[in-house]
Amino acid sequence: MDQRTAKFLALLLTAVFISGCAGQQTRARSSVVDYLYPQKTDVRIKPSTPVLRLPIKVGIAFVPEQQSRHRGLNLWSWSGVSSGLTLTEQKKHLLLEKVAEHFRQYDYISDIEVIPSAYLTPGGSFANLEQIKTMYGTDVIALVSYDQVQFTDEGFLSLTYWTLVGAYVVSGEKNDTSTMMDTAVYDISSKKMLFRAPGTSSVKGSSTPVNLSEELRQDSLKSFDEATAMMIANLDTELSKFKEKVKEEPEKVKVVHKPGYSGGGGAMGALELLIWLLAGVMLRTGLRNRSGMA
Repeated sequence: MDQRTAKFLALLLTAVFISGCAGQQTRARSSVVDYLYPQKTDVRIKPSTPVLRLPIKVGIAFVPEQQSRHRGLNLWSWSGVSSGLTLTEQKKHLLLEKVAEHFRQYDYISDIEVIPSAYLTPGGSFANLEQIKTMYGTDVIALVSYDQVQFTDEGFLSLTYWTLVGAYVVSGEKNDTSTMMDTAVYDISSKKMLFRAPGTSSVKGSSTPVNLSEELRQDSLKSFDEATAMMIANLDTELSKFKEKVKEEPEKVKVVHKPGYSGGGGAMGALELLIWLLAGVMLRTGLRNRSGMA
């Protein structure tokens, strides 16, 4: 190797090193796709027609986190010295309780159980969900995933997150925190996704290097809270759409009532039907009486 080639290689390696450092961001993520459909399995999952027995018991849980990844010259580190990512198990529970509390108001939901992350195994798929169904008696499971990245430099300021229906791209600036959260609601027995809803957040950072780590931690928490609030609103919207879909296409989702339950859901309850029948009888009787008096 001549001297000119050696200098060129040295300059190239230096440029690669500098670019790699300049392109460093901190990222934490989990994926419903990787949890339910792991690449290692050869078994084809074939969903069947869901049968929702009202009132339903719902479980809600975060799917397991992913390992750290490297993207080209861009170093994605799971947890570094300057990392602000703070989604602890306690924080997960608080976020899930916000979601659960909002949906406990509906009479066709008997209860919403927050499932600890420890009970979901990486790549556990529907076999793992069947175990949770046996343990908690849940009919439906809401699987929550997230992808949060904190940009602490000027390079590669974007986040691409793959969901069940496609990719979301979020851009950022230096010291920004961008979060994508996604909830996919599944009927466990049929292995059918009922509906899903995302939530996003972007928190602008303005910290000096002196207190950067502390601000990044606070921005991380704030971004998770904002993304969760948006996700709850979108879940409400998607749930309303799902109820209408059940009425319009009853062959795709069957709704039955458990003994002793007569309200809510896609079908008219027995009590509601009885009230309408009585109202009809009274109306016809009143019309006949008026006709006789005329």
